[in-house]
Amino acid sequence: MVITMPRGTQDILPEESKKWQYIEEKLRKISDNFCYEEIRTPMFESTELFSRGVGDTTDIVQKEMYTFLDKGNRSITLRPEGTAGVVRSYIENKLFAKTIQPQKLYYIGPMFRYERKQKGRYRQFVQYGVEVIGEESPKIDAEVISLAYNIYKMFGIENIKVSINSLGNPEERKAYNEALIKHFEPRIHEFDEDCNNRLYKNPMRILDCKVDAEHELIKTAPKLLEYLGEESKKYFAQVLKHLDALGVKYEIDHSLVRGLDYYTHTAFEIMIDNPKVELKTLCGGGRYNGLVKLLDGPEDKKGIGFALSIERLLLALESENIELPIEDTIDVFVVAMGEKAADVSVKLTNELRIAGYKAQNDYFDKKMKVQMKIASRYKARVSIIIGESELQNNEFVVKNMSNSEQKNIKSTEIVEYLKRELRGEK
Repeated sequence: MVITMPRGTQDILPEESKKWQYIEEKLRKISDNFCYEEIRTPMFESTELFSRGVGDTTDIVQKEMYTFLDKGNRSITLRPEGTAGVVRSYIENKLFAKTIQPQKLYYIGPMFRYERKQKGRYRQFVQYGVEVIGEESPKIDAEVISLAYNIYKMFGIENIKVSINSLGNPEERKAYNEALIKHFEPRIHEFDEDCNNRLYKNPMRILDCKVDAEHELIKTAPKLLEYLGEESKKYFAQVLKHLDALGVKYEIDHSLVRGLDYYTHTAFEIMIDNPKVELKTLCGGGRYNGLVKLLDGPEDKKGIGFALSIERLLLALESENIELPIEDTIDVFVVAMGEKAADVSVKLTNELRIAGYKAQNDYFDKKMKVQMKIASRYKARVSIIIGESELQNNEFVVKNMSNSEQKNIKSTEIVEYLKRELRGEK
């Protein structure tokens, strides 16, 4: 029986992999432009990190984590998200002592969740995310949202909007949770089992209910903004003012919440307005001022971040009929006729690769006509033809594959010629 890949995973084949490489390169470039530096954390961590850092009451921890005991009988979990590991690294490596604060970090890597498979959602998926840790400012919040927003704009996706809300401070959230309990308690039996379990543990998450999203009590629930004090309202107003200045389109969504206690103030999601896309949320993030302290780091260090799925980004590009400008070509294909020429072609191909050119040659001593067809399949910009007469004259024939023009070039001058022709160097 043929062994197949595990359910919820995918093979990314070479043609599709080129798209991933292009996207990852663009993400790294825009991160660099915003002065974010890459951080790479382990793919597995102590289970306690996620039970504390993500939250015991979340579906991620309760239902979706891949957890196992290692040979030392330690509980280990494949990372289901990126923030907890980055904050752990920030604390463990004392990044809070760096002279430049806040620390502006980004990551790209696989995450693992045991979820029901559907289009755009896998059990192994790749996230790009950013975390700004150390300081708190409405300007930082606006910058993080602007970065996320401009990533989609950079790829040509225009049909997007930012949904934003303020979660206030812990005291304000406590008062709001009490109001939600009072609102839902008399009729909580009308909701699904998950919402019943959330009523006293995490009532804000009832607002995020997928099964009973249209229930009248959700639509008439108290609004968190009504429970904010003057300082929190001022902070939120400043975030919105900076978003206006940055040209970020947004709308306030009173149902947008983060259920864990360490989340404060700004929460946001980026949505796509396209009926072809089943999963409307492309990106989500928020401020988590209590997380560093919760993981035993310095109490005064604040944080904000977001994460996006590259799989969902690819689906969004597909739904918007956006083709990525991927160059699926090589620079040079070396054609050889005869045994001596074949030996020279191997050496020349290697020299060209070391010189920085994408080069390929024929392995099987095929006829010239066949080799030229192979060069066309590779979409080579030029082919270099080597035969007996060329070897005798210490020269190669260079053929421009787009217009079929040919030139005889001395073998000692071939690299300099390619610099001029392919790179425009003098």
